Formats: sequence, structure tokens, C-alpha cells
Amino acid sequence: MMDTRDCACGKTTVRDEAAQWFVRLQEPVVDVDMRRRFQDWLDEHPQHRTEFDLLQGLWKAADLVPAARLRALCEPPPERRQRRPVLRYAVAASVLAVALGLGLFSGLNRPTPYTAEFSTALGERRQVALPDGSVVDLDSRSRIQVRFEEDRRSVELAEGEAMFSVQHDTSRPFVVEAGSGKVTVTGTRFDVRRGNSDTRVVVEQGTVKVQGREAADSDFINLTAGLGTHVDTQGKVAAAYAVNPAELTAWRSGKLVFNNASLADVVEQVSRYRQKPLKVGNPAVGNLRLTSVFKSDNTDALLKALPNILPVAVHTLDDGSQEIISK
Repeated sequence: MMDTRDCACGKTTVRDEAAQWFVRLQEPVVDVDMRRRFQDWLDEHPQHRTEFDLLQGLWKAADLVPAARLRALCEPPPERRQRRPVLRYAVAASVLAVALGLGLFSGLNRPTPYTAEFSTALGERRQVALPDGSVVDLDSRSRIQVRFEEDRRSVELAEGEAMFSVQHDTSRPFVVEAGSGKVTVTGTRFDVRRGNSDTRVVVEQGTVKVQGREAADSDFINLTAGLGTHVDTQGKVAAAYAVNPAELTAWRSGKLVFNNASLADVVEQVSRYRQKPLKVGNPAVGNLRLTSVFKSDNTDALLKALPNILPVAVHTLDDGSQEIISK
């Protein structure tokens, strides 16, 4: 809803104030004090800058309107004509009239719908720039589907892991859906990994809202920088816990960092970097814990080292895949 303020003549809107400032700044000479007051007004509320930028855009858009139509919209009714030095205000007001008369005000700067799909192959990492200025880093064997609409930016993480650096836009939330989980932000930096049994979310910068995909809008938890959570297959969100984002997103530099990670989790992550998936022989093996660092492009080194770190052996199956079993 348009912000309104009381004034001596009744009600004024932010749009009115923007038009007034626009007129003042068209003067041949604008002193330092006026520019300072204008900057204070811009900084007072985000909507101030939005309305002023929109008016500037409309001013430029007036160049596209036929001259005869523009003159007709600028011409005041005969009974209201006054010979006063308000030409600049009349012209500025005419821009608003042009916008309303031609439907430009609601259409200018309206986001263009956008859909796309991006994926990575085995061992590939890829950075994708989206049309809103956001950037997505995709890990090996990952896939996203992107859909931007007028009031919402949506990404489906179909598989794998992705790091999102989201351009701030309060009017269009950025929503990432992965498995049974959903992450909503307006602008921040966070990582989402879609696993077999849960979806993990880690925040590096800013704040995100995490909830089950089918949960009510009021049912969510907030994560800030240095916190993470996971969402199980039923859409239940775990309580926030402290994480090391640099470790959990080290895949961007080709490293796999495991800090007291379960072997089941290690196997699931490493499988994205191998032609044939890894398996654990039983739940007891999967519950073993591992702390180590490996290169993502040399997972064979991990398998060679594993029996020297944990009481396990690596067995090759007939189909070429490998299974980790107890010694």
C-alpha cells in the first residue's frame, strides 16, 4: 500500500514527495544544503529511492511518447492556466500523466518472467548468473530449475548441492525448494544440499527462513550466519545448530571436508564424484565417524586411506561399485 503522510494541505504520498524532489533537482543550480536534504530523504526509507528511481525512469520513457500526445497530456485545462514559474513542475507532473494515460507506471521495470534449467556432470562445478543478479554455484551432479515471476523468484534443487548468493529484493522473495524442505530469503548467501534422507541448509551470510515444503507460513525457523539445519523426508525441520560454513562449502574449491561426519554421510557425498556409487555394508558401519580432508577429484585416495583410519575394508562388487564393510 502506498505510504501516506499528513501535511498542511491534507495527505501527501511518497510518490508526491518524489515528484517534488524531482522538480527541485531540475533547477539549473542546486545548492549543497538541498542535495544533503535530498540524500537524507532518500536514506529515510527504501521506498523513497524506489519512487524517485521510478520517476526518473518515467522521465526517460517520455522520450518514447509521440510529441503531440505528450503536449496534449501536459496542457492544463483553460480555466486553470496560470502564468507562474512552475514549468518544471508541470513537465514533471506531465510525466506522471503520460505514465497513467499510457499504462507505463504499472508496466515500467516490471520483472520479465524467466525459466531455465542448469546442471553439472560428474566432477563438474559450474557458476550460473541469474537475470536478477543472483549467482548460483553448482556442485558435481547437481541440477536446478529456475522460474522467476513478477512477485517471486523460485529455484527447485532437483539433485545435488548448490551455493546461492541472492541479490536483495524485498518485493520478490527468493525461494529454494529441495526435497521436503523450503528456504525463503530476500537477499543472502547460503548452501543447500539435497540428500537421500534429508535436505541440509547452511547460512554463510544474512538470514534465511527454513520450513517444510508443505508447512504453514507461520511454521518455520530462522537461520543466521554460522547456523545450519536439516529437513527430514516428512518435512520436519531440526533446531538450528552451529556450523562452519567454510568447511561445509569447501567443495567450491575442490575439497571435501569431513568433521566428525557419519560414514553414511561421507559415502553419500563422495558418490557424487564417482562413476559408480559407494555403499555401506550395514548401519553400524554407516554410523562410524570420520574427520579428514580430501580432494573431490581424487576420491580413490579416500578409499585407500579409509581402512587406515577406521576399522573397515573396501570391497569391489561385480557391477564395479564399491562397498565399505567392517573388518
